[in-house]
Amino acid sequence: MRKALVVGINDYPSAPLNGCINDAIAVASLIESNGDGSPNFGTLLKTDVATKGELRGLISELFKGKNDVALFYFSGHGYTDGNSSYIVTPDFTANDYGVSMDDILKMANDSQATNKVIILDCCYSGAFGSPSIIGGNQAFIGEGVTILTASKKDESSVELCGHGVFTTLLLEALRGGAADITGSITPGSVYSYIDQALGPWEQRPVFKTNISQFLPLRVIRPAVPKEILRKIIKYFPSPDTQLALDPSYEFTNDPTIEHEVKQPYADPSHVEIFKELQKFASVGLVEPVGADHMYFAAMESKSCKLTALGWHYWRLTNEKRI
Repeated sequence: MRKALVVGINDYPSAPLNGCINDAIAVASLIESNGDGSPNFGTLLKTDVATKGELRGLISELFKGKNDVALFYFSGHGYTDGNSSYIVTPDFTANDYGVSMDDILKMANDSQATNKVIILDCCYSGAFGSPSIIGGNQAFIGEGVTILTASKKDESSVELCGHGVFTTLLLEALRGGAADITGSITPGSVYSYIDQALGPWEQRPVFKTNISQFLPLRVIRPAVPKEILRKIIKYFPSPDTQLALDPSYEFTNDPTIEHEVKQPYADPSHVEIFKELQKFASVGLVEPVGADHMYFAAMESKSCKLTALGWHYWRLTNEKRI
């Protein structure tokens, strides 16, 4: 129930590109499966689509049906004439440049798919869904529609080393750079990752959405497995609990290891708990109290507590949402 159309076009007669097919192949390959190898999107990859009619037909077919997610990715030329904007096809002519961004938005708005995601790596792609382009106050982004573009409506999109700069960062995000603690990668986290990675003078990505909750584009193995994350409410019965530590939580505090040790010596049950607490600390859920590191919090018999982010995941776990 998750399908994707991925399009890359290099073969423009008077203005060929180099990296768009590379972009499309890499995106299609990555989104077909999650990090654990499980199926993700049923993906149709099309390269060098020759005509406007063919591309429009493919997009129309994508948005048919009651799918959970319908995703359209395009890498190629974009064009704006000040009134309308287009993703360009190789058969473009003066006054007929390709498929109108307005028409794509209408197809997405009319689609019965729960989530419609449009990702464009082309010049002027930020015009997609822009009221100044598609009819002032009559223009709208329909419920369930998310748009992520490589650049603002008046900016070019850059190719570098055989890939678009935007898509290079998109791929890094989808491989795990934009994953949250549970391993989920959403359109919002992808945008944030790309936006932070680009310098202040580079092209700026654009993000527009009308949804109440993101479905992940891809899921990878989480830094903290869910079965461990769920123990956060066991170790911290309330979100303001401070968990007391002592040297028995540190596995290196063992008489068989040649360095300074102190009593109480490492206790296997405490060591197991402490390793999981350190996983929480590594992703910003837990922090030591009165010490610079969890190791010193244990060896100096101090404590640890939830961070603000830890409070958030404590609540999600307590509500059985994880």
